[in-house]
Amino acid sequence: MTQQSSPRYYPRNMLGYGEHPPHPDWPGGASIAVQFVVNYEEGGENNILHGDKASEAFLSEITGAAPWDGMRHWNMESIYEYGSRAGFWRIRRLLDSTGVKPTVYGVATAMMRSPEQVAAMAESGWEIASHGLKWIDYRNQTREAEAADMAEAIRIHAEATGARPTGWYTGRCSVNTVDLAAREGGFAWCSDTYAADLPYWYDEHIDGTAGEKPLLILPYTLDANDMRFAIQAGYDHGEPFYRYLCDAFDALREEGRNGAPKMMNIGLHCRLIGRPGRIGALARFIEHVQRHSDAWIATRGEIAAHWRKKHPWKAREKPSRLPRAEFVARFGSVFEHSPWIAERAWDRGLAPANDSAAGLHGALAQVFRGASEKERLAVLTAHPDLAGKLAQAKRLTAESSAEQASAGLDSLTDGERAQFTELNSAYVARFGFPFIIAVRGLSRADIQAAFRSRLGNEREQEFATACGQVERIALLRLKDMLA
Repeated sequence: MTQQSSPRYYPRNMLGYGEHPPHPDWPGGASIAVQFVVNYEEGGENNILHGDKASEAFLSEITGAAPWDGMRHWNMESIYEYGSRAGFWRIRRLLDSTGVKPTVYGVATAMMRSPEQVAAMAESGWEIASHGLKWIDYRNQTREAEAADMAEAIRIHAEATGARPTGWYTGRCSVNTVDLAAREGGFAWCSDTYAADLPYWYDEHIDGTAGEKPLLILPYTLDANDMRFAIQAGYDHGEPFYRYLCDAFDALREEGRNGAPKMMNIGLHCRLIGRPGRIGALARFIEHVQRHSDAWIATRGEIAAHWRKKHPWKAREKPSRLPRAEFVARFGSVFEHSPWIAERAWDRGLAPANDSAAGLHGALAQVFRGASEKERLAVLTAHPDLAGKLAQAKRLTAESSAEQASAGLDSLTDGERAQFTELNSAYVARFGFPFIIAVRGLSRADIQAAFRSRLGNEREQEFATACGQVERIALLRLKDMLA
């Protein structure tokens, strides 16, 4: 697969699965997959003891906390220590007693400093994924520096747990993070996105180079997340957190019962939900989930393994990634004899959302609609007459030939051919361009009836009708070209 070269390529995917996502076929016919994440970060936060420039200021009980440059922040440190010393064990007791096995997002340096907690995670059978080296905001880091930190996080993680991580979540990521995780090659899944309710495959880095593998994305959440106890737009006590989780679960479960199962993530932090005034909300929510036999509670690794089995990655055509010449060669005939439409669409900039038939049609149709009336008229006049002289001489484009044949226009009787010739002549004389109709699914009688009906239109109305038919023909062609 050749990578795009357009400087105006728009890399964001605004479509995803669209209106009809794949059915996940969760084990046991479950209506919803529920996944709990325990973020283990205590000891990996910003601290001058860790070589950082300032103290931590994020996700604590301190209202309006700010970094203290060059100083330790004793109160902040002790709040984090509460998470490792008390909150972790409270969460573990609850999860073990209910049989829930979470996935841990473990900051490598935090786990390095907490061997007893790591041993407890292993004893309880929790999946331990990587939450990066330590708390670094990668938005201003170089790609090379972030890659080096990822490698170091993997190394320390392996030493702390006995195995390299197969799941990854940075959190404070950059635009390079997911691509780096994909190219690293050792991850079964990555969660540095909040873009969907189902897993999906990331393959933007694949260009045919040997050894490249797609990366499975398991989207995470910042809404069903106890971090909202520590931010202004958040929860001030456990009940609204419990209520929000229940509402999200009930809505997603109902979608699943109606044929579109999803995945629900719950994000937890030892120093937040591990507080005695909040743990009850989590307990009540787990009880709510476990009352429903059609809820599958799983680790992220289990969900990834299931998705890989049921929905393996498949190579797909990506029009948005083609160089200009290849794109025009492939799609220049979608609008009859008008490659300039494909050229302008590429020059404007394409995106992943244009890699489906409807998506690419949108980009091409926008060019056509924005063209001058003279240019659109040229597109209309580029279309052949139905069952006309070009068809008889077998000089139609392959697309037009197939379309006319689908309606039986290649096997007319002499009388039928004469009728079409008369109608074509009358139509061109009245409007100045050939009669255009998307013939797929129509009979010869249907086409002739439309012919006679549209001959009564005013030119402005018929020009708009013909342009609409040109767009429909283009869409049908693209549906044939793109899976």
